[in-house]
Amino acid sequence: MNQAIRRTWVAIVALLAIIMGATTYVQFFAADAINNDALNTSRKLDAANSSPRGTILAGGEAIAESVKNPEGSTYAYKRVYNDAKLYSGLTGYFSLDAGVTQLESSQNQTLMGSSDDQFFDRIANLFTGTEDQGANIELTIDPKIQKAAYDALPDDFKGSVVVLNPKTGEILAMVSKPSFDTNLLAVQSTSKAAANRAELSKNKNIRLYWNPAVQDRVSPGSTFKVLDLVAGMETGYFKLDGEYDNSLKWTPPGTSTPLGNFDGGNCSQQPDKASLRFIVAQSCNTPFGQAIQEIGQDKMKEVTERFGFNSKPDWLGLSPTAASVWPTDKMSPGNLASASIGQYDVQTTVLQMAMVSAGIANDGVLMKPQLIKQVTGSDLKVLQDFKAEKYSTVTTPQIANDVTELMRGPVQSGTARRAAIPGLDIAAKTGTAQIGTGTGKVNAWITGFAPADDPEVAIAVNVENITYDQSHGLTSTIMKNVLKAVFNK
Repeated sequence: MNQAIRRTWVAIVALLAIIMGATTYVQFFAADAINNDALNTSRKLDAANSSPRGTILAGGEAIAESVKNPEGSTYAYKRVYNDAKLYSGLTGYFSLDAGVTQLESSQNQTLMGSSDDQFFDRIANLFTGTEDQGANIELTIDPKIQKAAYDALPDDFKGSVVVLNPKTGEILAMVSKPSFDTNLLAVQSTSKAAANRAELSKNKNIRLYWNPAVQDRVSPGSTFKVLDLVAGMETGYFKLDGEYDNSLKWTPPGTSTPLGNFDGGNCSQQPDKASLRFIVAQSCNTPFGQAIQEIGQDKMKEVTERFGFNSKPDWLGLSPTAASVWPTDKMSPGNLASASIGQYDVQTTVLQMAMVSAGIANDGVLMKPQLIKQVTGSDLKVLQDFKAEKYSTVTTPQIANDVTELMRGPVQSGTARRAAIPGLDIAAKTGTAQIGTGTGKVNAWITGFAPADDPEVAIAVNVENITYDQSHGLTSTIMKNVLKAVFNK
């Protein structure tokens, strides 16, 4: 072979090998990294608005859908959100200016039609000339409960409600206020979207980029005592019908700062000893501060982590999510006493406290909270279906039943009396967590489930940064209004 021809042939083969290697790398190894590169955001949004994106549904009704634009529009389709404020924390938005959030982000490939489950559909479309369409996502949300939870939250406060089915883990409602109209960020003009984003950002309590129910963490206050009870019963410290020291004030070892019962509550009116039933119903502090010294920080870590503390609930399909926190650094007796009543560095999301109640409600078995009920292709073929999954065994059935019995007390005669509904057996625990020193502000909580003897729903409510007077009975009333809608009371 002529030397020149040989060299040309070698060069051509080398070039072909380089091209094939580069193509293989881009298509199979670097595809995800390239697609997820921030520089490609606008390109992906442009492409996604050129084809129909999948629908997000709740109760069979579209809450996010792609609608065809008129002829001559810049984009073939636009994203429309129905009942936007009701579902903003779940759907998120698909925006030319502000990017993609929540389910629109975490389920982006499925909604675009580029997931692995839709591979063969894309191949078939190549041969038929059919337009690629995204898959549809049906949520576990019950629209009636979702609206009841949203309406129950006061408009002028910052708060969240989460409702779970404790037997399956299905999320039946997840709402937060203040909310916003996601359509304002889905407009197909970058200048208009930017202006809307700037206007929305003036309200510092609006969370444009995350869902407060799974991301915001605050001190849980006395709702945390449910976990103290589990740990105390497992160690044998607490007995259902036991009596315990209930001093008005108690000073932890090694400190001069006392832990006290609320001066204006029923705890301060009782003698130095009280039954555990009374202590839980009236939410006395000093018995729990003393108990945790015996229970110990390590035992509390073990128990809290069974319920999901110190782990992100990333399986939800929401993004981002936050891990609730039980401190792992060694605590002093004083800090441990404060942690026992849900203060110090204990931090939780509203979802986490709903999980605490769900684990107790389901006889000590916590099911994994899930938000997606079904994924279907454009031809209605089921691509994914809901399957209940166990998260962990959080305690024994006997201890779960004993804690349930104790949690009836706050509703029947204690701090959650305003949650009572005639004819409905409710278990609950309230909480009021002080914010700083001298601020006069608190985080108000309630968590619980109903019916207590055969639970159908578990619930958690939090309202942040309000005065004590504003908090009085507030979360109990919110819970009551939600449960009335659930059980048609």
